[in-house]
Amino acid sequence: MKKILIIILFLYSFSVFAQDRKLIDKVIAQVGSELVLLSDLETEYNYLKSMNQDPGEDAKCMILEQIMAQKLMITQAKIDSVDVTEEQVNSQLDLRMESILRQMGGDEELFKQYYGKTISEMKEVYREDIKNKLLAESMQQQLMSNINITPSEVVQFFNSIPTDSLPYFNSEVEISQIVVTPQINDVEKKKAYEKAEEIKKKLDDGEDFKSLAKKYSDDQGSAIKDGDLGWVKRGSFVPKFEAVAYGLKKNEISDIVETEFGYHIIQLLERRGNSIHARHILIKPPLTTADLNKAKEKLDSIRTLIIKDSMPFEIAVKRYSDKKSMSYNNNGRMTNPKTQTTFFEMKDLPPDIYFAIENLKPGDITDVMETTDERGETKYQILKVITKTEPHRANLKEDYSRIQNFAKVGKKNEYINNWVEDKIKSTYIKVDDNYLHCPNIEKWVNKDDM
Repeated sequence: MKKILIIILFLYSFSVFAQDRKLIDKVIAQVGSELVLLSDLETEYNYLKSMNQDPGEDAKCMILEQIMAQKLMITQAKIDSVDVTEEQVNSQLDLRMESILRQMGGDEELFKQYYGKTISEMKEVYREDIKNKLLAESMQQQLMSNINITPSEVVQFFNSIPTDSLPYFNSEVEISQIVVTPQINDVEKKKAYEKAEEIKKKLDDGEDFKSLAKKYSDDQGSAIKDGDLGWVKRGSFVPKFEAVAYGLKKNEISDIVETEFGYHIIQLLERRGNSIHARHILIKPPLTTADLNKAKEKLDSIRTLIIKDSMPFEIAVKRYSDKKSMSYNNNGRMTNPKTQTTFFEMKDLPPDIYFAIENLKPGDITDVMETTDERGETKYQILKVITKTEPHRANLKEDYSRIQNFAKVGKKNEYINNWVEDKIKSTYIKVDDNYLHCPNIEKWVNKDDM
């Protein structure tokens, strides 16, 4: 039998959450006890179209096979008693509903008008769909959990690729960093706290929270909305802020709360389960030039220790780098957000990093560099070049880990393909005649070919 195209079965995206099912539905396939509906197929097809793609009618054959493969996973998961907890299902439902609500500005009334159901009712409508999706994913993970790749298999995989088909890699680097965050001095903290105290007194004297937020709050994003933070779910705020906010009664105003952002005064407007609607006033103590210089000098002295071989870079990361930086738990190694690996093509680096390491060799360390985080906060960093390659054709010496990953993915796909082919033989499968023209679908029902 021709290999079934199964590319790790997460195509079935349940994008139906964002669409209406106005189509007159019917069953177009059955895999074991699981039914495939026409709306399942059309929803996925329309989702591809919405992504500015032109999938073509032939794509429906591929999508149908992917859905049937998932249904096969669900069937086997139920036979094997693969467990999915209610907590897992509820968590996925919450995430999906929150995603829709964010697009609607947190307006639950708009949600109800659009879908004709409340959030709770919509969760029940799609509960079984989500549970089945999680079953399929769990079954697949269970099947692939023990698949490993040996060095000889990596070499065999590499040698199976025709030389003229080997990929060409641009110049790439791996980089480690140490990040130091300037600390606000006690004098500025005291001034900010005293200002927060004055505002709290005004509130205690009956002045309007919204007016004071608009006038004084250093959180510009919420200040223009009278301090309003909108509806958010538990886990959205830093722990100290959240502990106080969730402990307030409706319309109650908190005492002054200190977090990493500064000093907050919080008012709870409403609470629904794990979601709250609050507003706040933030008084943020400023960093002074002296604070910035102190952090820069500290990092420069750390760099001197490393250069003089008095301290390995990796030890300095653990001892001095900001624990909240994404690289801290990876021994300082930076992760490429595009590929989720530690490799960066030189052309993809931010300009300041590119020019800082352009002429460095592996092992070299940059001077202290000023940078900003995602919140626009000033920080200082030094970078170490771990590896650096010139543009080259893929080879085992320079690209072993990448080739190993490719080989492992290929082995997993082959295993899943073989598993699906084997299960087809012993599973009841029926497909609507309108889809038997698909070469890949015909193989599912014509078992004599196997």
